[in-house]
Amino acid sequence: MGCCDAKGLMPLEQALTKLQSAVTNVCEAISLPLSQALGFALAQDIQSPINVPSFNNSAMDGYALNQADLLDATASNPLSLKMIGKSFAGAPYSGELPTACCIRIMTGAVMPNCADTVVMQERVQATGELITFTQTPKLADNVRLAAEDLQQGQTVLKAGHKLTPRDIPLIASLGIAEISVFRKLKVAVISSGDELKNLGEALSEGDIYDSNRYSIIALLSRLNVEVIDFGIIKDDLPLIRAAVKSADKQADVVITSGGVSVGEADYIKEVLTELGEIGFWKLAIKPGKPFAFGKLPNSIFFGLPGNPVSAMVTLYQLAVPTMATMAGLNAKPAIRFNAIATDKLRKSAGRTDFQRANYSVNAKGQLVVSTTGSQGSGVFSSMSQSNCFIVLEQDRGNVEVGETVTIEPYNALMD
Repeated sequence: MGCCDAKGLMPLEQALTKLQSAVTNVCEAISLPLSQALGFALAQDIQSPINVPSFNNSAMDGYALNQADLLDATASNPLSLKMIGKSFAGAPYSGELPTACCIRIMTGAVMPNCADTVVMQERVQATGELITFTQTPKLADNVRLAAEDLQQGQTVLKAGHKLTPRDIPLIASLGIAEISVFRKLKVAVISSGDELKNLGEALSEGDIYDSNRYSIIALLSRLNVEVIDFGIIKDDLPLIRAAVKSADKQADVVITSGGVSVGEADYIKEVLTELGEIGFWKLAIKPGKPFAFGKLPNSIFFGLPGNPVSAMVTLYQLAVPTMATMAGLNAKPAIRFNAIATDKLRKSAGRTDFQRANYSVNAKGQLVVSTTGSQGSGVFSSMSQSNCFIVLEQDRGNVEVGETVTIEPYNALMD
């Protein structure tokens, strides 16, 4: 069965394309101290204002010399040089290095003029100022050359890059104290429904705890966005209208869960249609077929399915990449691998299936994957116990033990 046979269901790739083409970066550039910039997206390229390193320096504790002075040194014909000074980090040796002389040098210290090589201290014999070498070192051995890492004016990080703990010391090594980044995206989260109860409240017959809002906010907290939690709004048209209007004024993105199934009587749909341009999509994915996307007067809207796993899958696969674009981040495709299925997997052709699973490496060094069990869209334990999705193609049917499948390990947002 091809995607066109799925009777009105939109393939995931098409949905992603439509989402990405419908949004742009909405976050203004701000200036932040480097110490506060972790997790933000760069608003401008960072170019190195200096050479790194800015001078030739030693990579070892040892002795700096001119390699030509030791061209004939061997174990049977050791050569000795006179040590005439020392070079420490922050306290370099001054002056040029005369012929047949060397200096004591520490790691990171400036190489003296006319010295081109460093011999580590473990490979010499020192007798007072007389340093004996039993072999000829390679030219420039143990020397870090100026601009060996970065050249002045070189682009170090590009605009749109999300700053990681690996990037902060790199920028600090350039002496840059403040950088231009995009402000945090503001995301409002709304739960609606008379059946929803806050944690700690007693449940009456037919009631459920509002778990979706917790899962949505938990994942959003990993995105370095500003979350505006509107809590639970009862099924009351004026209350829902007021909440959506308020969220639209305060946030760049408004997210709700539930109330987006076709034919479902829900005030959320009525308010969204009244206030904005909203499309209710049926996606060719499982879990997560019902999905809503559109524009309110001041914000973008995502309507996630009500089932907990469906809400998480559509948030992770669709809303998160779109919000990354809105926050000025460069899009990065999901990392996927092939693995061997250790369980039989049930699958009907027609929708791309994101089954929750655990991958590992077996005794033969092969990447294998096993299901977490029940794959119902309301079984959130399947998410909690997993470390990846098994991504079963839209046209694929059941999978037998030993077949190769595609897995998508959870990234830092989910792991």
